[in-house]
Amino acid sequence: MSGIEALGRLLRQSHHARPDDLPQMAMRAAPLVGATAMIIYLVDHRQRELLPLLAGDAPPRDPFMIDGTLAGRAFTTVAACVSDSGAGGVRLWVPLINGAERLGILEVVLAGPADDPVVEDCATVAALLAELVVTRDLYSDTIERLRRREPMRLAAEMLRAQLPPLTFSTGHLMISGVLEPCYDVGGDAFDYAINGDIAHLALFDAVGHGSAGGMRAVVLASLALAAYRNARRAALDLIGTYHHIDRAVQDHDRRGLITAVLAELDQRTGVLRVISAGHPGGVVIRRGKAVKILPTPTALPVTLGHHRPPVVIEESLEPGDHVLLYTDGITEARSTDGEPFGIDRLVDFTVKAIADQLPLPETSRRLVHAILDHQDDCLQDDATVLLARWISPAPDHSDTELPESANRAPFEPLG
Repeated sequence: MSGIEALGRLLRQSHHARPDDLPQMAMRAAPLVGATAMIIYLVDHRQRELLPLLAGDAPPRDPFMIDGTLAGRAFTTVAACVSDSGAGGVRLWVPLINGAERLGILEVVLAGPADDPVVEDCATVAALLAELVVTRDLYSDTIERLRRREPMRLAAEMLRAQLPPLTFSTGHLMISGVLEPCYDVGGDAFDYAINGDIAHLALFDAVGHGSAGGMRAVVLASLALAAYRNARRAALDLIGTYHHIDRAVQDHDRRGLITAVLAELDQRTGVLRVISAGHPGGVVIRRGKAVKILPTPTALPVTLGHHRPPVVIEESLEPGDHVLLYTDGITEARSTDGEPFGIDRLVDFTVKAIADQLPLPETSRRLVHAILDHQDDCLQDDATVLLARWISPAPDHSDTELPESANRAPFEPLG
């Protein structure tokens, strides 16, 4: 049976499927591509483990660590990997991706070789299963429970429900964000949207981490997120958006304080426009070097905006440039002997990861884990990264063929 036929059969089975049905659906799809088994693994919230989603006829499996395993290599490189499963068969590890968002891995146990048509058919099935993981997750707690490795505090529950997917790509631009700690956040939040040729990026850091379990900071961050989206959808410009957020938060809590960075990137021209409201301005990385530390502050923190008009900074990017936005929990993270992580270490690590040609979400993942390791896995403040790469100018005409993302590896087997 061809990959298209297998896809059609899976689609027909999926209309009334629960998350609990997905492991059995994967097993039923296995013979359609010449496999004896297919097992779904999902990444945990800290992006350290791959956890098997098991039910029905799915064989027992243990979790995998991402670092140091072949399954983890397929996840980090976004490329299929092949290993020997004994008795002349092979295991194929195929990334589960929704758009550019890495969800986990599909293990495919094959009786024969993993030639190109087989890999392509397995990638087709994995793509549909990834879509089903996302859509079924909206109606059940099964997947969310699996991805949690410890209890989530109420403040984190509230905030994480409002964040966008960690990664998105248009083919001309890729965006990836990470927020730590996973289970006990303070007031950090990020958001993005693509409207036509304009990419909107934002980071917020509400004062009040740790107070009442971080709840006040989370409420402030939630207000800022909602006001930001409300302004975007009303087609306000960057200055209008800043004032809209400022008024909305001030109306609720005059003593609340939020630092923020608001940015717009034109995907056609590479022009980046930024307001840094008492927040680190960000870094532009080009050909292995930090070529620009964006000015800050260019506006007062949110709730103080009526005291001084904001200033918009413009920067012209070149194809391949990265824009790194971050909260001060990154640079102020301290080791056990008091040494701060600092801006220099942040830039050096990011430049090295880019030089290693890692996919953008892997760069973000490793950066945040490096900060956690520096602080002995015990953050004193939230650490949030939003990394964008302008790959190439977007075409002027909407009927132009979409490009392949320059940051997504093809599904080619790796030895």
